Amino acid sequence: MNTKIHEIIEKRKEQIEFRTDRTQANFGSPQLTQAPVIYELSEKTQAVAHGGLALIHQIVLRTGLYDALNSVPVLKVHLPYNEADHLLNIAYNFLCGGTALEHIEYRRQDPTHLDMLGAHSIPDPTTAGDFCRRYSATQIDALQDAINETRLNVWSLQGKSFFDEAVVDMDGTIAPTSGQCKQGMDISYKGQWGYHPLIVSLAKTKEILYTFNRSGNRPSHEGAHRYIDKSIALLKRAGFKKIRFRGDSDFSQTEHLDRWDDEGVFFTFGIDAMPNLVDIAESLENKAWERLRRPAKYEVKTTPRGRRENVKDRIVEEREFLKLELHHEDVAEVEYRPGKCKRPYRLVILRKTITVKKGQRLLLPETRYFFYLTNDRDKTAAEIVFDANDRCDQENLNAELKSGMNALRMPLDNLQSNWVYLVAACLAWTLKSWTGLILPTDGRKPKDVATKKRLLGMEFRTFLQAMVMVPAQVLQSGRRIIVRLLNVNGWTETFFRLHEALRRPQRE
Repeated sequence: MNTKIHEIIEKRKEQIEFRTDRTQANFGSPQLTQAPVIYELSEKTQAVAHGGLALIHQIVLRTGLYDALNSVPVLKVHLPYNEADHLLNIAYNFLCGGTALEHIEYRRQDPTHLDMLGAHSIPDPTTAGDFCRRYSATQIDALQDAINETRLNVWSLQGKSFFDEAVVDMDGTIAPTSGQCKQGMDISYKGQWGYHPLIVSLAKTKEILYTFNRSGNRPSHEGAHRYIDKSIALLKRAGFKKIRFRGDSDFSQTEHLDRWDDEGVFFTFGIDAMPNLVDIAESLENKAWERLRRPAKYEVKTTPRGRRENVKDRIVEEREFLKLELHHEDVAEVEYRPGKCKRPYRLVILRKTITVKKGQRLLLPETRYFFYLTNDRDKTAAEIVFDANDRCDQENLNAELKSGMNALRMPLDNLQSNWVYLVAACLAWTLKSWTGLILPTDGRKPKDVATKKRLLGMEFRTFLQAMVMVPAQVLQSGRRIIVRLLNVNGWTETFFRLHEALRRPQRE
């Protein structure tokens, strides 16, 4: 970071610290007061609210993603827009805070946005929708493979420890729609009309490796094995030493387990509590069970506060509703061979003992069983359970796609066009992840490592506020585009570190 930028950041920090210092004399006065406001419109100066998008665009260009998006042709005429222009137009709309296809129009009508990207114009929402309808299923898969070719380039920048293990999660999620004429939609198991896309992601970076859009009534496992195979091939090419897949009971995929085991791929899948498995669990002797003790989620470093009254518990007790509470958990394991497998695997059994109360009366406790099938012979039974439970982070990712981005809105009129739209939305999420992966760190500075980890773990909206939604002035000087940030936040130093890393000559 050059000296001038560092001095400006430090000066802005001092100003912020002064204004947030509660010892200042004017801190006690009312704060939300002001003189009359007069609005004017600038004649010459141009600015945008999302000055960080230019940095994201540099990531696209430096990683080779722009060319990769063009490697799957679907357009007969490439004037004025090519495939990359269309796909990035949708992805950038999300990165600018847009939550609907129609919001592209705000970017299209903003000359400063266009100048920042070096564009004369961008496709309108209708044209963007028409473009999504051009892809076949085969071409959508090819598009995702092309994106993953670029992903290999980004992964190659990481340290050796990055490739020790790849943990891949998968889950289906319901994308409801209120439309009445959308081809491919159906009624899901939740009774909602919509689609049922599959999401496959890398746990450590939260990158979305593959998506697969399906009709709303299709089971979660449908098509999953094909994208597991594609992910295995991708991760092996990247050089990961250990590959492990996790999924809930909808993803047991038992007809493929032997093949994956032969390939040296590890898996942990949930299995439904079928009667035969419950019989196995109930037939185990007491000595086969061990008490499960979960580690604390975090360490309390402050003085414990007095606990407030639990209002919910009081109301449940007063009205004599049934109240279920987990009393304790136990684990055991046996060898088990699914009907479609030629060899047995570890079946880890989790037994939950649940107390049941009605008002103040204690009823007979309930026992519930959960089953996990794995070929991992190194982890303890407890570690298998903890690892399977960590898969819940995939559900958080799905929630981010739904609520944080509104990426599962499915705005178009058929299954495949909405699949393309989802791929473009996931591309926006991927660029968020790549921002963290490309951030340079030598691995020896704990602060830099922590910053990288925070970027990778950020919620989408938080990332936008930190790195993208930065007001900026856009200037053109010769052949250069100058984006002058007009504000400083807690991530400005990180922003310029990334900017300088992207300006360095690329490694051969």
